[in-house]
Amino acid sequence: MPISALLARIRRLVPKNNAQHYDEIVRSFGVGALRPPPTPMSDGELARAIAEFLKESPSTESVAALGRRLDPTSRL
Repeated sequence: MPISALLARIRRLVPKNNAQHYDEIVRSFGVGALRPPPTPMSDGELARAIAEFLKESPSTESVAALGRRLDPTSRL
């Protein structure tokens, strides 16, 4: 799935009042800290991963945890 399509799905899951979280996700894809899932994620899987990410302030650790949810084979 292209990153633009994945970001569109994520945008629908991140409330507007959490714009800093969405901005951090976009930035992290841009710098390579996040990679798209190697296999498509269901809406439920993606929603759970994003919900966990939204529980904490955007940080290196929260981005890394999201990255592991998106791509469990990632060493990031």
